[in-house]
Amino acid sequence: MPLLVRPGPEHLPQYIAALKRGWSSSTTRDVSAGESAMIEADAQAFLGSMDDPDALAGDIEKPDGTMVKRLPGLKRFIWDGGFCGIVNLRWQEGTAALSPWCLMPGAWGLGHIGYSVVPWKQRRGYATRALAEILPEARKIGLAHVEISTDVGNIPSQKVIIANGGVFVREVTRTGALSNADGLLYRIDLAAR
Repeated sequence: MPLLVRPGPEHLPQYIAALKRGWSSSTTRDVSAGESAMIEADAQAFLGSMDDPDALAGDIEKPDGTMVKRLPGLKRFIWDGGFCGIVNLRWQEGTAALSPWCLMPGAWGLGHIGYSVVPWKQRRGYATRALAEILPEARKIGLAHVEISTDVGNIPSQKVIIANGGVFVREVTRTGALSNADGLLYRIDLAAR
């Protein structure tokens, strides 16, 4: 069964191999070339950016070129003795509300949590397990609930969210440089867990 691990130097070779196979840690755009370049330029800085609860890694460039303030966040590798994927958590200090730029048209990561499993390890329950394991981290930082979105047609992702207590909130429309897809927003109540 997979576990979540804090990314370290020992994990990077398999992460790089996944990027070279065409996998991207983002489910909405291909960031594999950029991440490969970051690792090659400064692997330690890349690893440091994976655990950034104080949002020290600097502003983020959106796909349309505008800059937004980075949110505190952390990323964990899904690991079963080898690299399986990634799960991330982001938040705003002192509130469960999402930053306004997470909710605007063109947002590429609507929600507190995102996850992606490499294609060659899908359909093994890894995403469901990873989401279950990241929820206690969200509770530790003080979130009462988390919101997660998925595309309307992404039935496997919807099943992952529902299996972890996700309740449908509303439909969302994502437009702009990144996507013109309809999505579904779910909420997981952490107080009840």
